[in-house]
Amino acid sequence: MSATRRSAPFAIVVVLAAGLTACSPAEGLDRAVDDFVASIEDHSLSGFSGAAEALSAFDVEVTAAEPELEGDTAAVDLDVAWDIDGNTWEYRVSVDFTRTDETWATSATATEIVEGLDGEEIVEISSDYPERADITGADGEEIVTERPVARFGLDKSWIALAEVEGSAFRIGNALGIDADAFAARAVAAGEEAFVEAIVLRPEDQDRATSDFYAVPGARAIDDTMLLAPTRTFARDLLGTVGEATAEVIEQSDGDIGAGDVVGFSGLQKSYDARLRGAPAIAVEAVAGEERRTLAEWDGEAGEPLRTTLDVDLQKKADRVLAKAEGSASLVAIRPSTGEILAAADSAEHETANASTAGQYAPGSTFKVVTALALLRAGMSPDDPVACEKKLTVDGFAFHNVPGYPSDETGDISLSDAIAHSCNTAMVAQRDLIDDGALQDAAASLGLGAEADLGVPAFIGEVPDAESETEHAADLIGQGRVLASPLAMATVAASISAERTVTPRLIDGEDDDEDGDESTAAGADPLTADEATALRRMMRAAVTDGSASVLKKVDPPVAAKTGTAEYGERGDDGEYPTHAWLIATQGDLAVAVFVEDGDGGGATAGPLARDFLS
Repeated sequence: MSATRRSAPFAIVVVLAAGLTACSPAEGLDRAVDDFVASIEDHSLSGFSGAAEALSAFDVEVTAAEPELEGDTAAVDLDVAWDIDGNTWEYRVSVDFTRTDETWATSATATEIVEGLDGEEIVEISSDYPERADITGADGEEIVTERPVARFGLDKSWIALAEVEGSAFRIGNALGIDADAFAARAVAAGEEAFVEAIVLRPEDQDRATSDFYAVPGARAIDDTMLLAPTRTFARDLLGTVGEATAEVIEQSDGDIGAGDVVGFSGLQKSYDARLRGAPAIAVEAVAGEERRTLAEWDGEAGEPLRTTLDVDLQKKADRVLAKAEGSASLVAIRPSTGEILAAADSAEHETANASTAGQYAPGSTFKVVTALALLRAGMSPDDPVACEKKLTVDGFAFHNVPGYPSDETGDISLSDAIAHSCNTAMVAQRDLIDDGALQDAAASLGLGAEADLGVPAFIGEVPDAESETEHAADLIGQGRVLASPLAMATVAASISAERTVTPRLIDGEDDDEDGDESTAAGADPLTADEATALRRMMRAAVTDGSASVLKKVDPPVAAKTGTAEYGERGDDGEYPTHAWLIATQGDLAVAVFVEDGDGGGATAGPLARDFLS
């Protein structure tokens, strides 16, 4: 893509190699050279608004040699070094000064300090970027690459001007887009223009029916486009690309020009410079159709971005979420390395990057954090806890979820309380765990850590409670505790790996094979015994508890369900609820989140089952 640079400020520095003494035959020459330099610095020198205008966007350093005097004339050699987007263009030119009535002056313009510029020529500077580099998966499989598409629209050169509006309106209707808006664009376009209506992948091109092809001027043009394997494949995470907007160009300090392809969101934006590479740049003297090259530099191909995504698992996650009702997310992590294998959001999600950056109450999935804090307070999975139907804290009544098994109330083991997700049993232990102990347990499982993924990421938050009631609510993942699906997948991954896991998305960056102690600064490291106890309780949730939907999944799974109230009460007096499920299966950790669900096991459970089967 070519772009002519004309916008950045122009700066020039002139250094005289040797000054001239006063009262010499060249008296005043040094002042004349200084004035000449000043006229370049303030853009007043003739030529920078004309033939040499393109160069006004670039810095230049000029060194003046000692003048060669001959009577009333002097020649001053200038060593010129332009900085053209990091490339140096060096040459020497000579500027003549003449003394008239004791005054030295030159008629040189900016055009004359450009080596090789003749007559009616003007300077044009163009950049041509290489093909944008691919984004690949962990095994190098192409994710975002050039893929075949067809551009459907109206070719105005095929029809009479009077037919344009009517044909465009019919095309809009045939393709299911805003027909009025497309007709207006078509009328406003040039007389010979192809006006694009929509770009479709091969699998979507049956959208263009015979109704489209029957319209005078309707045309489909085969092309390629940078695309992921499917329309839904890690859409927010990968981001989008397109031709630079005026705003992007203005903010780029001259690095980006009209027609350049840039990333607008996601990884495409975060790693834009790497994927774009460096352009080939040419400085040309142009007169009409004639062009001469004054200077040129080769470009540098963009560097492919290798992610940790598993293409097959990401596709599977997208297929699973297509079955969800409403907004849903799924994140899968490889515990042994922290690699994010899949991060998917359903098409209905209105929150961008919800899987990695959404902030939601984690509900009962957070009880594994509370369980870790209780283990550290001296409890074991077999110790008894009281699971009451209702427990009141400072006037606020805590209940178990609707449908909680009545035969799992009274004195039950901590393991059973986790397996069946007894709220009151956790709340009853509030005096054993203060805010610091809960925060320490959360940090040991990866919550609250910093994660530089190249996309928005939120790895959870466990703030200090402002009341005893809020502290009690925190223990069951309500209160002010927040997490993203990525954060809860990190918790599951840490339990599986028996150490604090830090998620990563870009292959080769922040390798987590040996853990990252900085992610849990001040927190006690997770021990193998603690992780084993947590897995035992999560396995009981599958074999005997609220995650029994996963009982027949092979290889075996350990899991924890969650239901979290949020928002305002409905007409029925009940709060809407999030549905969660976290699970581990071999070297795989998963979190499933459904924004509006009936319960973790009932709503998120079947999605997790389909993904893990």
